[in-house]
Amino acid sequence: MLEFESKVKKWGNSFGVIIPKGELKEKTLKENDVIVVIAMKKSDAVKESFGLLKNWKTPTQKLKDNLRKDLYAR
Repeated sequence: MLEFESKVKKWGNSFGVIIPKGELKEKTLKENDVIVVIAMKKSDAVKESFGLLKNWKTPTQKLKDNLRKDLYAR
């Protein structure tokens, strides 16, 4: 799995993102490889939601692990 932050840029009538060269080398991606992209808009709403559930019983790390597992499940 490759996870990084990038800005959406306009190229002609299309939009795209730049994948950092280091990330490409790490995953051995090259020109014309077919990839799947899952895009999520970065938002301050996520920051605001932390701390709302003060009596939450599930450890935060376990919650994050489960969310990532569900998000990237195939």
